[in-house]
Amino acid sequence: MSRTRTALLAAMALVAGAAGTAYAAVPGDVGAAAVPCTVVYQVQNQWDTGFTAAVTVTNLGAAKSSWAVKWSYAGNQRVTSGWNAKVTQSGSNVTAANESYNGTLATGGSASFGFQGTYSGSNAIPATFTLDGVTCNVDGGGPTDPTDPTDPTGPGDRVNNPYSGAKVYVNPEWSAKAAAEPGGNRIAGQPTGVWLDRIAAINGVNGGMGLRDHLDAALAQKGSGELVIQLVIYNLPGRDCAALASNGELGPTEIGRYKTEYIDPIAAILADAKYASLRIVTTVEIDSLPNLVTNTGSRATATPQCDVMKANGNYVKGVGYALNKLGDVGNVYNYVDAGHHGWIGWDDNFGASADVFHDAATAEGATPSDVHGFITNTANYSALKENNFTINDSVAGKSARESKWVDWNRYVDELGFAQAFRNELVSTGFGTNIGMLIDTSRNGWGGTARPAGPGATTSVDTYIDGGRYDRRIHIGNWCNQSGAGLGERPKAAPETGIDAYVWMKPPGESDGASKAIPNDEGKGFDRMCDPTYTGTPRNGNNLTGALPDAPVSGHWFSAQFQQLMRNAYPTLP
Repeated sequence: MSRTRTALLAAMALVAGAAGTAYAAVPGDVGAAAVPCTVVYQVQNQWDTGFTAAVTVTNLGAAKSSWAVKWSYAGNQRVTSGWNAKVTQSGSNVTAANESYNGTLATGGSASFGFQGTYSGSNAIPATFTLDGVTCNVDGGGPTDPTDPTDPTGPGDRVNNPYSGAKVYVNPEWSAKAAAEPGGNRIAGQPTGVWLDRIAAINGVNGGMGLRDHLDAALAQKGSGELVIQLVIYNLPGRDCAALASNGELGPTEIGRYKTEYIDPIAAILADAKYASLRIVTTVEIDSLPNLVTNTGSRATATPQCDVMKANGNYVKGVGYALNKLGDVGNVYNYVDAGHHGWIGWDDNFGASADVFHDAATAEGATPSDVHGFITNTANYSALKENNFTINDSVAGKSARESKWVDWNRYVDELGFAQAFRNELVSTGFGTNIGMLIDTSRNGWGGTARPAGPGATTSVDTYIDGGRYDRRIHIGNWCNQSGAGLGERPKAAPETGIDAYVWMKPPGESDGASKAIPNDEGKGFDRMCDPTYTGTPRNGNNLTGALPDAPVSGHWFSAQFQQLMRNAYPTLP
């Protein structure tokens, strides 16, 4: 459902990777009165094998005459030299101790130092910092602290990763449809997202289950253990301004209705003490905020509808309001939609999108502490991990970034993008403990078309095209893609910084109709769902790659479901 941006100019210079910053909690973030210290860790420069970083520590406790900051690396980073501190390393553990001239650290005082290091692979920002043995960037807890695990009744019930040690809710309505398909029983027990895509969905549509029905069913599935239920919050005013297939019921200016008729009732239900034992994951407003970066202004991809939403601010206001109200419920975990690598992975979209997310997280009473994490690839098809090529490959004298497929993007798959974007989000002011979700419901790309190795080295294009798992005609194609397959099964904590792989988009539910179909859901006909359409600047004016005979978005599409099972990777039993 997500869009892409137009190609960067071919003459664009290759530049070093974007810097990442670990930003500490600040007063107002998470019960900040009890935060003992903060650490800001910033990668200032980064190249293929090395980097420089700057660190600032602020002491919020008793004054000190000497100090030592410590952290551990998850990767293979090695410190080679430092300045303004004695920086040493043992294994993955780093210690930065004061010099003789900067040992005094008053209450509220700060000290800064820097270092140079080497790395290979990823250069992830450390998750935890200590000052003289005390953990920084988190507070000491308390009965009203949102991160306090000792409070059994309120927001303190939140855990770092809601998926760890928990089952995940199986939607009975989706499960029944899957089981009714030939071979569908193989996946009918998988957990999927519950989409609240209009006001009527709160109470149930056409006799179907409403929000309370799903929560009650989740309690029954929970038993004595922990259980996550996944909800998709998806009804912004002027929804999905760059497409038609997933337009919504609310007009661009109906922010009042969004608040009072949609978010407020949802928040009231979720706050019912009956459901306090559930871990409620909300994925907030997919296909919204990145549009304000990629599809506005003078860009070739701009649409009048997105310009309107940027001008009136109702995307930012709506997301902020949702984060604020839902974040007040102690067992709700808000994950904001963060597009995918083929949408905001380019240099001119990457940091700008993170800034917009932070704007939304500080709007309408929200704060970054209302955001538990972010989700990428929701309802999209980007491959989880491309193993046959990397962004650093060079073929026939050209970088992989120069290929038509990569098109100067800095990322080639969702895992690399999600981990890097997490660091960028932290750098804008989100907490260092945020986690990422990746929707793997339709990005497996298995079957007979899955390549076993790289393509021919005749040119950079033959190399990339012959080896890529993602078989779309263009990475901007998003509707009911031909050849797609089920991806990795839902799984908790599969990689560093990733809270879970999830199936937020229920496999078998259409992205949009392949021809105009009248409906009462506010969903239009988007030519990107028409297999005969030759496209727009967002997909390089290519064919759409969409399956024929598709129903309205969200409706059951048997042919797609069968294809997804047939092309699953890992394969189905």
